[in-house]
Amino acid sequence: MPHVLRPGENERFKLTLNSDGRSHPVENLLSIGTLVCGLVAFGATFFPGGHVISSWVGALGFGGGLYSQYISATTAERTLNIVGIVASFVGVALGIARGGFIP
Repeated sequence: MPHVLRPGENERFKLTLNSDGRSHPVENLLSIGTLVCGLVAFGATFFPGGHVISSWVGALGFGGGLYSQYISATTAERTLNIVGIVASFVGVALGIARGGFIP
């Protein structure tokens, strides 16, 4: 069973979202977009006027992440989606708590 955790003798380790061997450009783009929106929404909460950015980008990332999770094809995509959805939710919640969607 140790061969499952590390690549074989001839194989090199590669980080990829396409673990099934097929290309999923739309799903990959949505997964990465969800993660970026979540990180921006969460990061914007640390700035004094960032509640507007945090609220809007967090809501966009949360909704887009749910759709991306629905159409995802691989486990790696689902992992990025969950991290992005959680970060977006925390970002939008903190953004609303600090002032909401309107400046």
